[in-house]
Amino acid sequence: MSDKRMDLKSRIDPARLPGHVAIIMDGNGRWAKQRGKPRTFGHHNGVTSVREAAETAAELGIKYLTLYAFSTENWNRPKLETDALMSLLLKTIHKETKTLNKNNIRLNAIGNLQSLPPLTRKMLEKAMNNTAGNDRMTLTLALSYSARWELLDAVKKIGKRIGEGELDADDIDQSVFEASLQTHGMPDPELLIRTSGEYRISNFLLWQIAYSELYFSPKFWPDFRKDDLYEALIDYQNRERRFGKISEQIKAD
Repeated sequence: MSDKRMDLKSRIDPARLPGHVAIIMDGNGRWAKQRGKPRTFGHHNGVTSVREAAETAAELGIKYLTLYAFSTENWNRPKLETDALMSLLLKTIHKETKTLNKNNIRLNAIGNLQSLPPLTRKMLEKAMNNTAGNDRMTLTLALSYSARWELLDAVKKIGKRIGEGELDADDIDQSVFEASLQTHGMPDPELLIRTSGEYRISNFLLWQIAYSELYFSPKFWPDFRKDDLYEALIDYQNRERRFGKISEQIKAD
């Protein structure tokens, strides 16, 4: 381990780690374009960053890592690219399941999974079943996901329960709504990271990140490494999270 990496890691307080980190993995296409390569070249190289982020988060003791892998809007990209992405996803899941089990990491997925190609969905479900007993960390892939889709889906679920007489409209509260979200059973992310220098949320976990700390890295996703995650966590730990209170109240608590 380099001196710089050791120094960065030593500055992280294990007692103040976020329980859930979410990442918008952005910049694969531009990274490839800078190198005169097709966009798919960037996606292939981004897999290394996924592996390193997952292993680093697990090593540190972070319990939940959620990666924005493919949005509902991404289906509007050229078919050649979406086909290549689905093929890459298929190969990566098949290849990495053994590594997930070795590292005691459970694989999870959120999104409109029914819209995925049947073979991809089948492989994903198989990997989730094969890693279901792991409890060191939960790695969630957001696939064919958008927050607006998720919120509408939750409303439909609640509406159906009301229509069937299972739930009264007056009983709807935050806990009832959250139980209908894709992320039910998971804590909200305390830290949201976006790579590539863009300053947008891009329709990701809009309900869940209401009080998340936001961190924007200038690096394209294929260049995002352990040191970059360490730096994001150090930045997070240097912030004061007030949740609507004032500093004096936080210190008193």
